[in-house]
Amino acid sequence: MKIYQIDSSARKQGSSSRALAKKLLEKIKKPDDEIIYRDLDDEMVFVTGLTESGMKIDKKDQTEHHKKMFELSDKLVKELKESDIIIISAPIYNYGPPATLKAWSDLAARVGETFRFKENGRREGLLKNKRAYLVITSGGTKLNSKEDFLTPWLKFILNFFGIEKIDIISADQMSLDYEKSIKDAEKQIENIS
Repeated sequence: MKIYQIDSSARKQGSSSRALAKKLLEKIKKPDDEIIYRDLDDEMVFVTGLTESGMKIDKKDQTEHHKKMFELSDKLVKELKESDIIIISAPIYNYGPPATLKAWSDLAARVGETFRFKENGRREGLLKNKRAYLVITSGGTKLNSKEDFLTPWLKFILNFFGIEKIDIISADQMSLDYEKSIKDAEKQIENIS
């Protein structure tokens, strides 16, 4: 099995989402599993300068930024397609996803690679038979509340790609009781079978 771990916190040290994702990985990893690791804080570009809808720019019109954008997009799509299990750790920033996680989703959404349009105009995700674990942390936002725009968005994006088996580990409202939130999340990890 290939496990694709994606960290999106802007904090390298002291990140609760990164620490919990590491514990989750240790819990589910089998000795023969291969780990694909991506730290979105290390290498991310944003989709800019498109000349038409979708990730399409004629090669002759591509700037250096575009070339870098397509190169990273190709890598991200390959990593997703090759993985069996995906772990995404994400803190809620200002009620939504970190900018790098949104950029990752924009680069990973490729027609014919991660989704396609059917004859009736409906979309179909192409990344079937994968499982995802979302490790969501927040300072004050309650998970799945009216103010949580990260969790439903991220679940929608994964469903859009065809990933429907999604488990959530949460340490929300850490500013109210940090130790309780972390212990609750660790218990959720322990209970994964």
